[in-house]
Amino acid sequence: MATSEQPSTADAAASVADADTSSPADSSAADLDRAVELLAGKRIAVLSGAGLSTDSGIPDYRGEGRVVRKPMTFQEFLADPAKRQRYWAGSHLGWRTFAAARPNTGHRALAGLERDGVVTGIITQNVDGLHLRAGSRRVVEVHGSMDRAVCLTCGQVFSRADLAAVLDRENPWIDEPGSVQLQPDGDVEITDVERFRVPDCSVCGGVLKPDVVFFGEFVPAEKFREAVSIVAEAEALLVVGSSLTVNSGVRLVDHATRRKHPVVIVNRGATRSDRRAAVKLDAGTTETLQALAERLDPSAMIER
Repeated sequence: MATSEQPSTADAAASVADADTSSPADSSAADLDRAVELLAGKRIAVLSGAGLSTDSGIPDYRGEGRVVRKPMTFQEFLADPAKRQRYWAGSHLGWRTFAAARPNTGHRALAGLERDGVVTGIITQNVDGLHLRAGSRRVVEVHGSMDRAVCLTCGQVFSRADLAAVLDRENPWIDEPGSVQLQPDGDVEITDVERFRVPDCSVCGGVLKPDVVFFGEFVPAEKFREAVSIVAEAEALLVVGSSLTVNSGVRLVDHATRRKHPVVIVNRGATRSDRRAAVKLDAGTTETLQALAERLDPSAMIER
């Protein structure tokens, strides 16, 4: 029989249960409440990553369970015609899926917040063009866009849709059945590329590449300056769907924290800047952005 000084095991267990009644759902709700509190009435800059587009059918690089792959570097693309051949064959097939993707609820929520004057600009690491298709207007695509191709010799820019039509005519065999796996950069994994005819610039005959930043390339300075200006003009930074593995994203978070802007991060899994965030929500981007759009009142914005 237990004395008053020595509680029974059942009593101790009951005490622990009474002391800790929170659940993961309670924690997420509290984090969302805190995020709304921090963002309410502020001009918000947004930094988006691949996690925002997964609900549109575009995979990310670093999602849970994803096999690590080594994308082609810019140096490899330049140095080896055979690698350019492989890249363009895969990229052409992947482009079709990219072109068919549609904005999801998260993209549309951000576009609505921009129309309401809450979001002042979007900086995206994505190359899928979905923010623009959702209706967002001030969008800085720091890693470029798959919608365009550029000549590395003369700088001529080509529509990717027009180029795709040429590639279809030059490579009719490309539609033969086979196993094709889409990658986050619009590329796919294929092996039978020896017959593929690599496109050349129709102006000067130079090498064409999609107008995106490859691994091994720097973000164009003017693009990064545009991104910094969006952060500087805002009063808070909302990061959605990015693990912030790429240095440009971390630098933008640094710009925000140096200005003492609150940083809210929404991402499944850890990011490199979690410790700098005022709030980190380990949650899906689509549902979280929809919830934020419903709770951030445009009328609370102060006239400036």
